[in-house]
Amino acid sequence: MNDARRATGPRSRRLTRTASLLVALITTTGLATGTALAAPADQAASNAASTWVPNDPMKAVAQMQPSWNLGNTMDAIPDETSWGNPLTTKALFDYLKAQGFKSVRIPVSWYPHQSATAPYTIDATWMARVKQVVDYALADGLYVDLNVHHDSWDWIENISVPSDHDAVLARFDATWTQIAAEFKDESRKLLFESVNEPQFAAGTSDAQKTASMNELNTAFHAVVRGSGGNNGNRLLMLPTQGCTPSQPLMDDLNGEIASLHDKNIVATVHFYGYYPFSVNIAGGTTYDATNQKMTADTFALMHSEFVAKGIPVYLGEYGLLSEPNSGTVEQGELLKYYEDVNYQARLNGVTSALWDDGNYLDRTAMQWREPDIFSMIKSSWKARSGTASSDNVFVPKGGPFTAQTLTLNLNGTTFKGLWNGHQKLVEGRDYTVSGTQLTLTARALADLSGNQAYGVNSTIKAEFSTGVPWLIHVISSDKPVLSDATGTTASLSIPTQYNGDQLETIKSQYADGTAAGSASWTAYQAFNGAFSPDYANNALVFKPDFLNSLKDGAPVTLTVEFWSGATVTYTVTKSGTTVTGTAS
Repeated sequence: MNDARRATGPRSRRLTRTASLLVALITTTGLATGTALAAPADQAASNAASTWVPNDPMKAVAQMQPSWNLGNTMDAIPDETSWGNPLTTKALFDYLKAQGFKSVRIPVSWYPHQSATAPYTIDATWMARVKQVVDYALADGLYVDLNVHHDSWDWIENISVPSDHDAVLARFDATWTQIAAEFKDESRKLLFESVNEPQFAAGTSDAQKTASMNELNTAFHAVVRGSGGNNGNRLLMLPTQGCTPSQPLMDDLNGEIASLHDKNIVATVHFYGYYPFSVNIAGGTTYDATNQKMTADTFALMHSEFVAKGIPVYLGEYGLLSEPNSGTVEQGELLKYYEDVNYQARLNGVTSALWDDGNYLDRTAMQWREPDIFSMIKSSWKARSGTASSDNVFVPKGGPFTAQTLTLNLNGTTFKGLWNGHQKLVEGRDYTVSGTQLTLTARALADLSGNQAYGVNSTIKAEFSTGVPWLIHVISSDKPVLSDATGTTASLSIPTQYNGDQLETIKSQYADGTAAGSASWTAYQAFNGAFSPDYANNALVFKPDFLNSLKDGAPVTLTVEFWSGATVTYTVTKSGTTVTGTAS
């Protein structure tokens, strides 16, 4: 991902340096005499299988599914561990292979380790380290995509500036000349990607952007193809502008690929979903029909633009623009998104690479930070999973209990029943099913609420014929209460009794109904951008960007919306650098 902000988010994990232990059994007699030691026949066959790549690019890229990104690591600035991840070890790739991954993308930022003037020499130590990491992955039989990453916005974007054009192109050629030379003898399981999310200098016209994009891809192709070794027929990945999967930009790339007359070309794009949902802004809190259509349409375009024409597609990054453990996107809605994205990739013959900057896999503990998310992703590589309209059922603390209905999203599966732990709930007594309507009875909800402490009282599983179970949390809550507060434009912390409920979104408006806040185009401000819930400290915190954007002396009405359906109104007024909050 071409966004430095992704690199600076807080991390709770302890950072340690780890090293893999390489154990070799060596026959000393063979080494002493200089005699080459013949590998056993089964080992030789295994080695051949681990490096064999089909001649058909479509089949080769299909073998790369599923894929994973070593994000915020070799692309970190200035060094491998600068953005919070540990040193990369062979053990990491061993683990990824065991988890079912067939390929990895290794983003690399070269410019912190490269001379900015001719001959643009890449530091030998850095080149050797990159090669070591690549070789770790190749040794496990994984395909590897190696690219030029954050260089795109540091210097490559200036190729569209006439006065900088020649120097940028010379540096680009020199960069790929050195990379191609270093890796020319590697297995064809190593792929090269010309540039990550290419962008161009401000003020560049659309026509010039297209010309610059084509020039970069053509130069990359010429340098690699002319560098000898396995680079003569290595699979090469060419991106659209910004790696954006829009029809005009994919049309441009189609034309560029056709002009090269080279079958060993792969198209690469990225996908981070429907923007309002991806960052929870403008009321985009659920993976609704608009989201689903956008996802389906985008993948269908990838298919029609490339796959249907025999050009393989590598989705070099997919995910959301908010971190999975940030709370920005509600967990159940996030799970529905990942289930559908991977289904659409399968449906359209697209190989997909999860963007992981360290917030999915804890690379020190070798554990998935959110096991439910990874279980859904892994299952969706091969099968669909059923979901529901929500993963939460809110009941009033202390009752009264009434039956509540969820809509099942079967996704081609068959509903099999509900379980509370190892106990199967009884249809007719605990729940009923009518078509896709699943109704939990009042009796069942009273039982599942237990002692009715605020928060999750129990979690039941909806089982389907394929895929992972859908978890439904039974939550006791009362209407949240916000109290008066005083702060500054640096921070306003509103005392909040959440009473078991969970924040969904906030609408912010002036008296005339216009939007109030840093996102002036929508009344619904950005979750974790304009505000954040602080459940542990019973507070709702508003951020400087939001507070500083408010008009002086103009009261702002906040409509605070919760997942239970409860809403609370609250008034915020800025006066100079002082901000006051008043409960309605």
